[in-house]
Amino acid sequence: MQVTRYADARPYEAPEHYDMRCLRLQGKEATQTDRIWIGLSHLLPGGRTSLKDAAVEKIYIVVGGEVTIETPTESVTLGFLDSCRLAPGEARALVNRTNAPASILLAMPT
Repeated sequence: MQVTRYADARPYEAPEHYDMRCLRLQGKEATQTDRIWIGLSHLLPGGRTSLKDAAVEKIYIVVGGEVTIETPTESVTLGFLDSCRLAPGEARALVNRTNAPASILLAMPT
């Protein structure tokens, strides 16, 4: 068993993430995982990412506040425990359009 305590989770830098703090909870340098890694991102009010795609699917779960996820064709605002899947190659941007911080989990293949 490999445990990551939130207090010990290490930050990581994600390109084109603005006013966000990203923490690695599982996988990559945090723990030995075979297929996925899990990150937790805290978005300040106005925090956002650029509209970019990835070669792998991504799953997002909002665990605090509200986060708007935009694709080239649609926009949806997710609240507490709402989730979405983005297909490989599907561009997305995350935006916190509220005046309160928001937090979102990310799960994706290694």
